[in-house]
Amino acid sequence: MLAGISSEYYLRLEQGRDQHPSSQVVEAIATALQLDEQGRSHVAELAGTRPDRRPAQRRRAERVPEGVRMLLDTVDVPAFVLNRYRDVLAVNRLASLLEPSLVVGANRLVSLFTDEQTRAAHPDWNQNTASVVAQLRADTGAEEDDPRFQAIIGELSMKSERFRQLWARHDVSRVGSPTGVVHNSAVGDLTLRREKLAVVGSEGLVVVMYHAEPGSTDADKLALLSSLG
Repeated sequence: MLAGISSEYYLRLEQGRDQHPSSQVVEAIATALQLDEQGRSHVAELAGTRPDRRPAQRRRAERVPEGVRMLLDTVDVPAFVLNRYRDVLAVNRLASLLEPSLVVGANRLVSLFTDEQTRAAHPDWNQNTASVVAQLRADTGAEEDDPRFQAIIGELSMKSERFRQLWARHDVSRVGSPTGVVHNSAVGDLTLRREKLAVVGSEGLVVVMYHAEPGSTDADKLALLSSLG
């Protein structure tokens, strides 16, 4: 009633019997459901891309550009590279010292939900996991048939009750928290800013960097950690 469409038509949409609603219908339903701006964008993307979805093609092996590897080796902050599936492709020395479970070949999502060492490194685990699942929901919205995304979501659904609860909430977020807390056994808890820099010319690669406020205790802890390494 609020969206101005019949219950019969809404039922067809829910059951997937009508997969091509007009933009006006999508907007009306988003308004009736009181979605925020990110939610509206997400549902519009779903409705707009499904008719044109093409069969998944085999992806080329991902390679971190040489310039990005050089960047990781020269910056004096913890930094690592993730692909769109959150696989860890490269890690610099300080990132390994900060979080030893951060290793090339691991999947950041799977580690966060299933590895006790990774969980212990994140005192803000509840907030962190809610944020990353909301981002995952946004990223997979128009690509729900992607086999790799399906495999990751399936694995996490079987192994983590926390993931199942968060995934069922259907939260959507395009950006994560700008700060995070990392626990290190040598220097204690550090509150660090988190930056994600897209690698131009790649298919979804991002460089993740942690840095502390200049002159802060957290900056001193990072410097001490680097010297210990």
